[in-house]
Amino acid sequence: MRIYVITILLVTLFFSCAQDTRSDPGAGPPTGTVQPLPDTVRFAGKAREALTYARARKMSTNRCILIDMSVHSGLNRLVEWDFKTGSIRSATLVTHGCGTAAWAADHSRQAPRFSNVPESHLSSLGRYRIGARGPSQWGIGVKYLLHGLDTTNNNALKRYIVLHSWDKVQNREVYPSGAPESWGCPAVSDAYMTYLDTVLQNEKRPVLLWIYY
Repeated sequence: MRIYVITILLVTLFFSCAQDTRSDPGAGPPTGTVQPLPDTVRFAGKAREALTYARARKMSTNRCILIDMSVHSGLNRLVEWDFKTGSIRSATLVTHGCGTAAWAADHSRQAPRFSNVPESHLSSLGRYRIGARGPSQWGIGVKYLLHGLDTTNNNALKRYIVLHSWDKVQNREVYPSGAPESWGCPAVSDAYMTYLDTVLQNEKRPVLLWIYY
């Protein structure tokens, strides 16, 4: 009888903890939606630079968003880096700008181009402060303004470059195909944006987003 009671208590505790983890905005995105995670070593150096930058500018020291545009666009090249653990918390596909190529295709999946020029329809490299949350006509209907902090991306607001979701972006890696190409915005899947939206709303300080090649 005692063994039976202990077993029931352990099972109850297990499911309670599992439910608490899923409801915690910092617990991570839905299981199986962003696998596999990229190699931590690839992002570690940039993450150390990001932490120094964030501390100096009173930005979040919980996490940052890193986007390595040298990675094939069909692979998970956006990572949410956890400054506390020094590791990748989540990762996903993300779009880059199509330029003069067809919108929503994947012509430059291995060789994206970049620009800070309005109407170029290209993404801009550099560090961004993730700003105000607002309504969007895309994806789950939520966008975040991106404030360009470098000379390479200081036209972001003028160009309407924002972080949003797009139903054309898959919730899994699609290599050797690439992610659909946008008009310059870093767009993610609806499922990942749902997770990220909760994370960003719970941050007390602005989060750094860094796009680099």
